[in-house]
Amino acid sequence: MNALIIEDEKLVAQELAASIAEVDATINLVGTVGSVKTALTWFSEHAEPDVIFADIQLADGVSFTIFSKYQISCPVIFTTAYNEYAIQAFKVNGIDYLLKPVDHDELKQAIGKARKFAKPMAHTGLDVQKLMDALNLPSPFKPTFKEHFLGSARNSWVPIKISEIAYFVRDQLIFLVTNTGERYILDYDSLDEIEQLLDPSIFYRASRQCIIHINAVHTLKGLANLKLQLVLKAPNKSFGIDISRDKAPTFRKWLEK
Repeated sequence: MNALIIEDEKLVAQELAASIAEVDATINLVGTVGSVKTALTWFSEHAEPDVIFADIQLADGVSFTIFSKYQISCPVIFTTAYNEYAIQAFKVNGIDYLLKPVDHDELKQAIGKARKFAKPMAHTGLDVQKLMDALNLPSPFKPTFKEHFLGSARNSWVPIKISEIAYFVRDQLIFLVTNTGERYILDYDSLDEIEQLLDPSIFYRASRQCIIHINAVHTLKGLANLKLQLVLKAPNKSFGIDISRDKAPTFRKWLEK
């Protein structure tokens, strides 16, 4: 049985994958996606799996958006932190669910249920709006963006608010740098992945190696080749960023929003 995990917290996704393998070694994990956008891309390029494990609230929206755009016929097991009273809405739609942290016995039962109903199963009839209303969630068609990142420094994990971030940079690893100059390692594979989680009105992909927060910008200097040299506010002034000739016009418009 092939399985897909939809989960925006990498560590949680890894733990769930390990638990699934421990409970049922015959399940083949065909992919893990961390956002609505990447999930939609995945479904456009791959065959439907036999079962989906999906978090509800993702960094760029809710997973119901995915099921409202793709006619999914396989069982969907939601992994969520919502309490048991709110989650009763799922029973109306015949959806199984697991409360976080996932219990191994409950996971085993959910997988057993998924095997019984794996293809064909009419999960395409999800009443998305009913689920949204019951859980008091925002519209699945209105994008939401990440509010915190979990950074690692000195063997500790620190939650960092979006408003505290000056820029993201790739330097072998992915780093987050705060307005006060503190530097944290992020557990992401690429800046592309991070860019999908950010509000484009306040973050700009200045280069392949860097994403900056609009409030971190101090000044711009024009260069002879029509490039722009971006200077950040203290204490991050030493981090030099050149905006390419192609990006310069759109970058100026972004600053003037």
